[in-house]
Amino acid sequence: MAELNRISPEEFKAADKMPVVIVLDDVRSAYNVGSIFRTADAFRVEGIYICGISAKPPHKDISKTALGATESVDWKHFPDVLEAISSLKEDEYKIYAVEQADESISLDKFNPESSSKIALVFGHEVFGVKDEILEIVDGCIEIPQFGTKHSFNVAISAGIVLWELSRKMK
Repeated sequence: MAELNRISPEEFKAADKMPVVIVLDDVRSAYNVGSIFRTADAFRVEGIYICGISAKPPHKDISKTALGATESVDWKHFPDVLEAISSLKEDEYKIYAVEQADESISLDKFNPESSSKIALVFGHEVFGVKDEILEIVDGCIEIPQFGTKHSFNVAISAGIVLWELSRKMK
């Protein structure tokens, strides 16, 4: 572990974070939630807001894929995603749904302001981000895709978007 220069969960909590909060709304698979925790740790995001039917720690299936990231990444639970979004707006976050939608911004063309705090809303694996949420966000980010399928697994989407944001927000 020392050779990998990994920090402890305590050092992680004290470290500077990328000003991003991940919002999971009705993500039905605990494995996806755990994978997103692990990715959030890797990119050192501020936290995860878990909403609706999404599983929350402690949960054995989250633990299986998170590999301890539930101990390092801060998280909060909100029964309703609207409550989470309201809280983030009060804290002056720009809210973006990661979704294929009219007038979405292609991820490669999305250029956040260096000083902005961002919340990324990821929705249900089959139904995506709810229409009522799409109406109140500041915009939608769409991941360019070139194959016959036009969707990614939600955990893969989180990894792709966080990678790109980490490059652009440095």
